[in-house]
Amino acid sequence: MSSARGHFQNPSPSGGIWYFLNRLLFVLILLVLGAIAAYHFLPEVTKRRDQEARVEQLKLEVEQQRQLLIRNTRIEELLKHDPEYVGLIARDRLDLMKENETIYRIDPAKPDRSAMKRVH
Repeated sequence: MSSARGHFQNPSPSGGIWYFLNRLLFVLILLVLGAIAAYHFLPEVTKRRDQEARVEQLKLEVEQQRQLLIRNTRIEELLKHDPEYVGLIARDRLDLMKENETIYRIDPAKPDRSAMKRVH
């Protein structure tokens, strides 16, 4: 019985080429399975990144709209409750001025058309 036991012992960790090849095959199988899993989830990662960029873009747009709302609300309140402001805006739009009034107007710079891209 003891002689039969000797023939079926587990190979030693440093037990030759077959042990090395088994370990190499095991590692290669794990690498292939890992690559398949990564390839499967790659579109999801790209999709999530695109969605996060879209969320940031929408947050920026919401903030711009909020600032525009605040500005327009302020102008509305001034137009409703400040007759001096209404007169100032009316004179500005009609290019009129009071007697002895000096108007300083600063026009915004015109954009450089050569630097603009054409959109088709």
